[in-house]
Amino acid sequence: MEKFSSVHLACHASQDARDPLKSRFLFHEGSLELSAVLKRNLENADLAFLSACQASAGAQKLPDEAVHLAAGMLAAGYRRVVATMWSIGDRHAPDIAFDFYQRLQDLRDPASKGGFEATYSAHALHYAIQQLRDRLDDNSDQALLAWIPYVHFGY
Repeated sequence: MEKFSSVHLACHASQDARDPLKSRFLFHEGSLELSAVLKRNLENADLAFLSACQASAGAQKLPDEAVHLAAGMLAAGYRRVVATMWSIGDRHAPDIAFDFYQRLQDLRDPASKGGFEATYSAHALHYAIQQLRDRLDDNSDQALLAWIPYVHFGY
């Protein structure tokens, strides 16, 4: 993580309301606890896209507290975090990510040597969600659940 300005985690997540530092991302082999992320030197951290279930869901007993994985990534040094408030389906998550990164590519300065400009991440998420809404063309509760979970933190 130290070598890159951006990370994209498409995995499961587990929140620990009793000890938020034990909240973690679950991978095919192993996991990554929030406490381990906070110990890293992430001076170049810019964007974290957390395509993980409940990455920004707080505890029901602490509804006014922002103690979740997305907030932890901000505390670790990431300037911008895209996360989900509850479980998301695998069906639309790849489309959201593809449209998000495509929009970041489209908005980058042509003179830039980088891959994308994360400064526009809130705009790119809005764009990706709108693309999904247009494809769904449906106002049912099921369609709402496909795009509502995505949130952006940071600037």
